[in-house]
Amino acid sequence: MAEELRIVLLGKTGDGRSSAGNTILGGDFFEVMSSPESTTHKCSVQHNKVNGRLISVIDTPGFFDTRLTEEQLKPEIVRCITECSPGPHAFVIVLRAGRYTEQEMAVVKKITESFGEEAFRYAVILFTFGDEEIDDDCDTIEEFVETSDELQELVDKCGGRCHVIDNRYWTEAQKGYRSNKRQVDKLLKTVDKMAALNGGSCYTNDLLEAVEQGIQAETARLQEAEVEKDEEEIKRLAKENIHRVLMMILGGVVGALLGALFGLVVTALSDPASKTVVVLLGTVQGAIAGVKAAKHEKSIKGALTKAFQANLCCFTDRFSKDTD
Repeated sequence: MAEELRIVLLGKTGDGRSSAGNTILGGDFFEVMSSPESTTHKCSVQHNKVNGRLISVIDTPGFFDTRLTEEQLKPEIVRCITECSPGPHAFVIVLRAGRYTEQEMAVVKKITESFGEEAFRYAVILFTFGDEEIDDDCDTIEEFVETSDELQELVDKCGGRCHVIDNRYWTEAQKGYRSNKRQVDKLLKTVDKMAALNGGSCYTNDLLEAVEQGIQAETARLQEAEVEKDEEEIKRLAKENIHRVLMMILGGVVGALLGALFGLVVTALSDPASKTVVVLLGTVQGAIAGVKAAKHEKSIKGALTKAFQANLCCFTDRFSKDTD
């Protein structure tokens, strides 16, 4: 069993994703807006100990909203990549339990199309607003799923893994099936079983591994330079610097970041270009040269290959001056 669980929450705005994060962590950690229109499109991470174990939850800004373009979400997709490295133990896809409209079906379709087979092995569905559906006529969330062919197909792709909570009504006073505590315990056990089925490892790919190597290298550099900062602050700064590097290098890339995160664009990083990422992220100071070499590229592979061709390790002082 992993000492820390990293969970990425996915879904569309208005389905109770941030509230679900609070329910999982057992407190008010994520800001919850009163309406979808007021929700900020930011990726954030919060931590808490649950049943004696550290749980890290990365709340994403509605990656599967049909009204938002990937271009609008790109900075937060990149932030999610840096925050969850070397990879999450689970992608928790948050969906609202209830009657499904064309918009909800479009979101389900987009999720299905965005995930690669490997990502589905680490995915679980979490339904919110369970009080609206779990009643005398529908005893379990599995019965609700059976009412929709599209939902059943998605749950099947996730290995049949699905759970349900209600962020508003299923309080600590509730017992049995309609208890958030019971459902969260079951969710975390499912994540542990999922990890065991996958050899005890978290989900990762070449991109996430390269980002983790970059964070480790930048952390080591900062530990030498920032002697007065504690370990947690240095790790935060390292992630922030790597996020900045990725944004500069991948700033011209359109339409592939979600696929790269979820394992669809394997070929983008499975050839010598994968070495590009490692070299690029191994030294944050090489960013300026990489940006100039890659700024006109429109694909991940092209941007990273161009950056690799530049001599990234020769610009330590220049990076510090140009990015202040």
